Amino acid sequence: MTLSVRLHHRIGQLDLDLEFDAPQGVTALFGRSGSGKSTIANAVAGLMRPQGGHIASNDQTLFDSATDIDLPVHKRRIGYVFQDARLFPHMTVRRNMTFGQRFAPPGEPGPSLEDVSRLLGLEHLLDRRPGGLSGGERQRVAIGRALLSRPRTLLMDEPLAALDAARKEEILPYLERLRDQAGLPILYISHSVAEVARLANTVVVLDAGKIVRSGPTEEVLSDPSIVRQVGLREAGAVLPAEVAAHHADGLSELAVSSGRLFLPRLDTKVGAPTRVRILARDVILSLDRPEGLSALNILEGTVEAIHPGQGPGVIVQLKCGSDMILSRITRRSADALDLKPAKRAYAVIKTVSVARADIGSG
Repeated sequence: MTLSVRLHHRIGQLDLDLEFDAPQGVTALFGRSGSGKSTIANAVAGLMRPQGGHIASNDQTLFDSATDIDLPVHKRRIGYVFQDARLFPHMTVRRNMTFGQRFAPPGEPGPSLEDVSRLLGLEHLLDRRPGGLSGGERQRVAIGRALLSRPRTLLMDEPLAALDAARKEEILPYLERLRDQAGLPILYISHSVAEVARLANTVVVLDAGKIVRSGPTEEVLSDPSIVRQVGLREAGAVLPAEVAAHHADGLSELAVSSGRLFLPRLDTKVGAPTRVRILARDVILSLDRPEGLSALNILEGTVEAIHPGQGPGVIVQLKCGSDMILSRITRRSADALDLKPAKRAYAVIKTVSVARADIGSG
């Protein structure tokens, strides 16, 4: 299943002109406030009519300006999850979720209430009312309600924005499970790099209504050219990995394409695929393999590119195995090391610098 979007629309100072496909899995629309993310979501859902373009879900055209097709909201088969759960306070969780079933086409196959409750970990909450739930639990109920409407596409507009860090960490594993098991294109709108890095299969980076970069998450977030969009402090890379071992001293060992990473112990089975976000500010570079350091993670690579900033720093893109790692260092350090493309260097990463929120299932 694929959602295809081509839009031309001007609203205020925003001139939207873009085209992308969202395949099965999570496609993240990422960008600063005002870049056009919510406008795209509303156009896909049918909440606003674009001035031009074409939107299709598989073989069904939802909107086409050339042929004047504009399906109403209730016929688009879009499950929409907002920032706030918008549950009915007088209904139980069970009734809130089954409310979505009345919008499903008669006889349409799809998951049952039991299937969705199990997927989202809601079995023990079905008889409660929303007032007795945490923010993360309420959002999971809202997702379940959307799934029970038998959508062809799930649209999630900043679903974690109203949650604190603890509630986000509570719900993220369920979103990973949803990504892997729902079998739907999920259009996920966010301005959080950490969420995108952990959840997305595909990333579409927006700036002022235009796409500046799109593609697989590992490639896009490891590209120094999008530093302006993500911000210097959030610039980093995503590495696919596999859990190789758990050690008695509290560390987990992960296999990556260029070697091994040691991280604080993960609650994940050996052999499980995972992904790790490593921030550029947590990576230092050395021309020789360091000795006598406390850092356990040392990956050999070659310089791929050097991206100068407006201040005293640069972002160095290092190819380690088949992965890209970013390092934020000063221009003075880059000059002292005489860094240039194809030059060998070692990335040094502190074990404790990788936050638990930056490790997710692959």
